[in-house]
Amino acid sequence: MRNLQKTKYTVLMFGLLIAATVVAQKKDGFVSIFDGKTLRGWEGDTAYWRVENGSIVGEITTDKLLKANTFIIWRGGEPGDFELKLEFKISKEGNSGINYRSVRLTEVPYALKGYQADIDGMNRYTGQNYEERGRTTLAYRGQTTRINEADKNSAVKNNAWEKAEVIRSMNRDSLQSFIRQEDWNEIHLVIKGNRLQHFVNGILMSDVTDNDNVNRKLKGLLGMQVHVGPPMKVEYRNIRLKQL
Repeated sequence: MRNLQKTKYTVLMFGLLIAATVVAQKKDGFVSIFDGKTLRGWEGDTAYWRVENGSIVGEITTDKLLKANTFIIWRGGEPGDFELKLEFKISKEGNSGINYRSVRLTEVPYALKGYQADIDGMNRYTGQNYEERGRTTLAYRGQTTRINEADKNSAVKNNAWEKAEVIRSMNRDSLQSFIRQEDWNEIHLVIKGNRLQHFVNGILMSDVTDNDNVNRKLKGLLGMQVHVGPPMKVEYRNIRLKQL
């Protein structure tokens, strides 16, 4: 009888904890889009993506090298204006990123084209705004940029979009000191209208105002990337979305 009462008490407390979590999520507007146990609601190549210890894990191994970047794609909609918060940890050799307002390509499996909050294990580029399969670098870490209207002569030069006008710039190395290597970090994306802000551990890393009506996107798919390259591992957890 005592064991039964103990079990009932445990179930009750677990239920109250879940209820409290739901209330907290509703209060701040953020909703979890990853259940911590399965890839339900997500789509990707399971040769490279899995769930482990409460995280979505992307991994390249020596026997499964990539020929093209691959993504795990959230199938819950195409957010336009939103905030996204999540935690990531990446190996030293890793190259990854969070894509948003993206479109899915048909000629390459699980490939996205669109804005990306860049992440790399050496923290050379973590936090910058890079447009995957598009205009390339829109803002390096530390930059506030304005993307001007494109024309027929607009081009990519040195892996950066030439129409990106730098409004202000901070020291990239000083910002790098706020990012922990091979440890957990939090990314917070604030995406509203044509303004795209990337924060890492509460620090603004890049700020883009995209006035390019030809190339910009105002809504699209959300996903995380494993990049072509050597063996690596990236983990994502506590993935929360607030639609604005």
